[in-house]
Amino acid sequence: MDYELQKFKADFFKALSNPIRIKILEVLSNGEMGVSEIQRVIGNESSTVSQQLKVLRNKNIVVGTKSGNRVIYSLRDPLIIDLLLVARQIFNSHLIGTIQILDRSKD
Repeated sequence: MDYELQKFKADFFKALSNPIRIKILEVLSNGEMGVSEIQRVIGNESSTVSQQLKVLRNKNIVVGTKSGNRVIYSLRDPLIIDLLLVARQIFNSHLIGTIQILDRSKD
């Protein structure tokens, strides 16, 4: 595999390595929103939300569109929703495996 592609993937996943950014993406998977709306849903300060949106914007994961005096954010590519769902499935598989190991160790 080409090194540049591997680097792109690594940088992309680094952008996803923050729980607040993941939550923002999950919120935006329901549709576009402004900073104050995102902030209200996830419960973080608007400055924190703005900082994390900047990281996601710089990695072209979300896009901001000016609407009057506010910016409306959306997912650049709806496939990010699938990626987050696959990540959840992987997490669930690991969790189920761990629970099974713990159950077997009780015997």
